Amino acid sequence: MDVCIRVPDEVSQKIQAQWSDLSRSALEALAIEAYRAEILTEAEVQLMLSFASRWDTDRFLKGVQAYLDYTGEDLDRDISAIRDFRAQ
Repeated sequence: MDVCIRVPDEVSQKIQAQWSDLSRSALEALAIEAYRAEILTEAEVQLMLSFASRWDTDRFLKGVQAYLDYTGEDLDRDISAIRDFRAQ
């Protein structure tokens, strides 16, 4: 999908002075916010931003402080699942 946004010239000049690739910056911002809102998964962020690996995606998300919402209960559940699997 192609998305077009209109930005006043005086504002766009200021933004482009900081971000030379405005299209990429906007795409990254969209991916970050969609991930934080739990709309996109990490795999979908990887696909959207054409990262080569899961590790590149993870590094990117950590760099912008977009962390997975992973609670202590999630950890306990995962540990229990691993133990159950090992017991088989």
